[in-house]
Amino acid sequence: FISIQAFPALLDFPQEQEVSKVSCGSRHTAAITRDGDLYTWGWGKYGQLGHEDTGSSDQQRRVEALAAQGLRAEDVVCGPWTTYVCVREQRGSR
Repeated sequence: FISIQAFPALLDFPQEQEVSKVSCGSRHTAAITRDGDLYTWGWGKYGQLGHEDTGSSDQQRRVEALAAQGLRAEDVVCGPWTTYVCVREQRGSR
């Protein structure tokens, strides 16, 4: 069961993570930290959370696929069933 709420709710990010951008879709949310990590949560039926599955989550999860490819998230826009992320290669990667 995933709790889909139509009102704001507090989330605890690790203390060292400072959120710089947030976007909300119909039933999911994405946030970028100042370090360029992308976190997503909510309804994931169409893979819009980016966790390489169609699972849903009440808690934010880091999108590991970006970090694994040496990519830094710079901007994010959530659509009704999609998430668009602007990324940049991190210096010294690859």
